[in-house]
Amino acid sequence: MAEKNTAAEAKVEKNGKKPAAKKPGVFKRIATFVKGMISELRKVTWPSFRQVVNNTLVVLVVIIASGAFIGLVDLLFKSLMGLLV
Repeated sequence: MAEKNTAAEAKVEKNGKKPAAKKPGVFKRIATFVKGMISELRKVTWPSFRQVVNNTLVVLVVIIASGAFIGLVDLLFKSLMGLLV
């Protein structure tokens, strides 16, 4: 059997790369991206309103507690520095 090389195969052998396939137009790529994004967003399990409220309250409490702790530590260090100076 004799092997035949087509022009594309010759380019692959010569360059070591395959010839570039023609890219779809910019609007086609945007439409494909939007369709994929909508598809992924439908797979998301959205939290209920009650879960959102509970999570928000937890975050606010942790932020306030952290701020109070940092403020107290700062006050302690400030008074210690006042005693040293």
